Amino acid sequence: MDNKRIIFFACICLLFSGLFFGACNEEDTPEQPNWQLVWQDEFDGAAGELPDASKWSFDIGTDWGNQQLEYDTDRPENASTDGNGNLVITAREENFAGRAYTSARIKTQGKFEQTYGRFEARLKTPFGPGLWPAFWLLGANIDEVSWPQCGEIDIMELRGQEPSIIHGSLHGPGNFGGDALTASYSLTNDRFDSDFHIFAVEWGEDYINYLVDDEVYYTITPDDLNGEWVFDHDFFIILNVAVGGNYVGFPSPQTPFPQTMTVDYVRVYKDM
Repeated sequence: MDNKRIIFFACICLLFSGLFFGACNEEDTPEQPNWQLVWQDEFDGAAGELPDASKWSFDIGTDWGNQQLEYDTDRPENASTDGNGNLVITAREENFAGRAYTSARIKTQGKFEQTYGRFEARLKTPFGPGLWPAFWLLGANIDEVSWPQCGEIDIMELRGQEPSIIHGSLHGPGNFGGDALTASYSLTNDRFDSDFHIFAVEWGEDYINYLVDDEVYYTITPDDLNGEWVFDHDFFIILNVAVGGNYVGFPSPQTPFPQTMTVDYVRVYKDM
């Protein structure tokens, strides 16, 4: 066979092998979600306004099962817009309703609930021993099946004494409390109270990805659980700053008050 024929057949082989492997690679590449914004709060109210009542309500009271020390109120002193496009949740050291601290816990229960999607918030955390800021989701069927059967997705929790580390967790039957599935994300030479960061989960039928500033640092699938995968129904959003509790311990003299969690926005997307 002359050189021209050898070159011709070599080119044909390369062409077909490229088409074959290219097709395989396309099939092996998972389809990326087409996230479309479906709900948001940009917190554009005037300074001192309560959160939009069409989107948020308050949990009022104390000790939500975690031995927290604060009394959560619906006062603007504890949760209000700042006039600069932010919601500020403020933990204060003050005597109120028999407690030594106040704060706020707001939720979208009964106002906005969704199954699957991308849930994100851009926020700046408080700091100091005994402070426990959180951005999380709770199963909307909690009143029917109770916790942990309803499921809980903790998008961001921070121990105030560790201001450079956040945690993402999942609670459900077989994995709850101290046995929750948890991973941490750390900043290098920086702290989460010094600037805003975007905390998110991307949640599908058989996975939940945890992200900080669009970097996936943890993925959970049904195979990772000890019990039932209950993350197949509507969840609602909660933002709060707890003081004390079994996750963080007591405030100390090194905990300055008041302390604030500043939320630039909360946005929810759906795969369309």
